[in-house]
Amino acid sequence: MGFFDGLLDLSAWGYVGVTLLLTQVTIASVTIFLHRHQAHRALTLHPIASHFFRFWLWLTTGMVTREWAAIHRKHHAKCETEDDPHSPQQTSIATVLFGGVLLYRREALKPETIESYGHGTPDDWLEKHVYSAHRFTGIGIMLLVDFLLFGAVGLPIWLVQMVWIPFWAAGVVNGVGHYWGYRNFETQDASRNIVPWGIFIGGEELHNNHHAYGVSAKFSNKWWEFDTGWLYIRVLETLGLARVRRTAPKTSFEVPEQRVVDIEMWKAVFANRFHVLKLYGSRVVRPVVRSQSRGVSGEALRRLLSARKLLASEAAALDVKAMARLREALESNHTLHTIYEFKQRLKALWNQHQREPSDPLAKLQVWCIDAEASGIAALQEFARQLRGYRSQLA
Repeated sequence: MGFFDGLLDLSAWGYVGVTLLLTQVTIASVTIFLHRHQAHRALTLHPIASHFFRFWLWLTTGMVTREWAAIHRKHHAKCETEDDPHSPQQTSIATVLFGGVLLYRREALKPETIESYGHGTPDDWLEKHVYSAHRFTGIGIMLLVDFLLFGAVGLPIWLVQMVWIPFWAAGVVNGVGHYWGYRNFETQDASRNIVPWGIFIGGEELHNNHHAYGVSAKFSNKWWEFDTGWLYIRVLETLGLARVRRTAPKTSFEVPEQRVVDIEMWKAVFANRFHVLKLYGSRVVRPVVRSQSRGVSGEALRRLLSARKLLASEAAALDVKAMARLREALESNHTLHTIYEFKQRLKALWNQHQREPSDPLAKLQVWCIDAEASGIAALQEFARQLRGYRSQLA
């Protein structure tokens, strides 16, 4: 065996398979430990699993848990604003896609970010004297291990391991996940689901779902979406190494026995506010535009169809030209202007969630009464349905 030969002699496809396996362990460590466990407390981990993930991330990324959690929490708190650590809406898609790791490092050097958002992360002897104090030593050890196991082929395997998270997580998820894709929920940001099958990078592709329910341990929402990270978590649960604390609540419409808005309805509406907005688009905006489109053709029809999409979208997801088209549509159509105003009033109620329940309850009751008196059939029916909106823990 020569100096450049490793302990393992694999075929070309064998080396490819090993590389993918190693990168998937890293992805699992990021999405389960750093993201769902540390940043959002959506699940708890047994110390064995927790320490394995920390050790593996030290070997393959050099990232410090407190820094990662702090930067990600700030991203949620300041999303799409100038204080967002990595918003393509504030910089550019190219900046985040290809320079996401630089944006991460720049934010990690801000003491105020770490102090304000890094609470509750590991602070034991290993974290202080090994993982944080010698963050790049683990990467060097990983290089040595790859070389010993795979010989010269270990170098490209190691390089792939090193660029995997900076590109896919810091670049693709933070960049493309706020620029291109589909939206299940009209969140107050530009988050997108990149693909419906969260296989390649552990379910992190289902980014809009995550922004709608940030504290959910499960990122998939539709029956046809698949979240690999959630699959890993369920396996860990079976082994007694994890316990799920929160998932997105399931919703239902019950026939209300009375017309007074109650606290259960308010809790369901607030907890699932982005789902409610999505329903508003499908049950109010779409039927109204469809009704107004009858007998209309040509340019007028195209404007109406364009207005339907704009009315159902969140402002943060629209560019300057789209906002201008929306304003033009609202100014020229009283019915569209009415349903848009009701949507804005509904959203305004959610900003009062920290006050006493009686205040938003009363205003939600007024909203329902006004909507039922609007004379717009779809809006009236939506208000009646909303009175029976309920949620159950999944």
